[in-house]
Amino acid sequence: MSRTASASSSRPPPPKSAELNGKAAARDDVIRTKILLLGMRRSGKTSIRQVLFNNLSERETLYLETTTHLTKQPFDTVIPLEIWDCPGDTTLETLDAPLTQFATMIFVIDIQDLYHQPIQKLVDFVITAYKENPNMNLEVFVHKADVLTEEYKIENFRDIQQRVISELTYINVEYEQIPINFQLTSILDHSLHDAFSRVLHKLIDSLPYLEDLLNVFCANSQASKAFLFDTVSRLYVATDASPVDPPTHNLCSDYLQTLNAFGPLYKSVSASPLRMRVDPAGLSTSVAPSAPTSPPTSPSLPPTSAQPSASTLQLPPPPSPSPDTSATKSPPPINTILSAPITTSPSAITPPTLPASAGGAGTGTGTPAASSATTPDPASGSTSATPDTTAASPAPRQRQHPRFYPSAAASLAPTAAGGAVVGAGGGGGAGAAAAAAGGGTTLTYHLITPQLALLALVPSTVFAARRGLLEYNVVFFREGVQEICDVEAEARRVK
Repeated sequence: MSRTASASSSRPPPPKSAELNGKAAARDDVIRTKILLLGMRRSGKTSIRQVLFNNLSERETLYLETTTHLTKQPFDTVIPLEIWDCPGDTTLETLDAPLTQFATMIFVIDIQDLYHQPIQKLVDFVITAYKENPNMNLEVFVHKADVLTEEYKIENFRDIQQRVISELTYINVEYEQIPINFQLTSILDHSLHDAFSRVLHKLIDSLPYLEDLLNVFCANSQASKAFLFDTVSRLYVATDASPVDPPTHNLCSDYLQTLNAFGPLYKSVSASPLRMRVDPAGLSTSVAPSAPTSPPTSPSLPPTSAQPSASTLQLPPPPSPSPDTSATKSPPPINTILSAPITTSPSAITPPTLPASAGGAGTGTGTPAASSATTPDPASGSTSATPDTTAASPAPRQRQHPRFYPSAAASLAPTAAGGAVVGAGGGGGAGAAAAAAGGGTTLTYHLITPQLALLALVPSTVFAARRGLLEYNVVFFREGVQEICDVEAEARRVK
């Protein structure tokens, strides 16, 4: 016990909450699902975490230092996660938390390393986890598999799997039935993303509902395959019922990586803050600037007034050669199409009111609920502020989702030689039409939430001829996923 106490006292303190994510502090008001990442020194634990969740390139992992203290990596996707990256010397005694707090344990083994010591450490953790938390998911990543040929890779993978089962059986025959999943992984290909995606599937309670939405989308859009990807980590959180084909998954993952790399270089004029705003209650035609707190008191002039005052009119002055006489001259004729008088106060200009048949009773304007209408008094020539009782009615609470959702498409047109040529189509255009003429498939991308995106393989003929139906199905799918994410977030919020 003295050795353990001295070793734990010499270790540096864990990082503060503001240092967990490297860029920003994690939210502390949600309940996070914890994943324990274990392994020997230089086995690749930190490389896995950095590549998946911090967008580190494979080449930069060569310069990562050895992990000497516990690092907690928060990550928000369909469910909030927290990955505990433990040093190589972590044991059951030095772990700062009981195993009952973790939903999954991932043990990383270097495929080129000597197997005796890591297998013994893995067996100790597996037995303890089986006793303390039988529902914990146990995963083994046989890492750095890219350095071996296909034959030696499979041979070493089976050897490690057999040795672990033999060690467990030697200790107790009952331990042979412990479910442990072994997977070959590497940061140089898509095997790591596929393996971690399967780990994530076991942690999402709403996975059946997401899969049902994807199945409905594929059936209505004639899509051969669809993935719901996390845009940052490129992990697919759900897919449809058809089997996952590795080439199809790799193609979708590469396309998402391309969009992530080049997307920030482009800006859209339509994606302005005005369009990103949340819809106000009622039918919105325009957004007026904020009005001052003082009510309007200055008189309003009818459109046909011949001598308005230059100091009160909020209109550009008419062209005049002499500024001294501009106040006495009549302004140019005002367009008589305007049905409402022009207010001379500096308050916000009220948008024209729509008919009751078009905008409903009292909801035709896009003004805030606290707005007031000004009515001229012909006897006194002044205006009186009348509160708008219809606009002051409480509006239904709406979800805070953006109104702008980017989309993209790429045509996968077969060539005469039987290969495939990829042509980018910014929303369908000539690339999709060319692919439709000769058959082929179109890879589509639609943003669903700020963290999730839908990637689907659609026949080019369907994409070119029935684009509206496809977009309608995307909207239906987006509404369902957003509802699931809202329920998940509300259930995990700390009261």
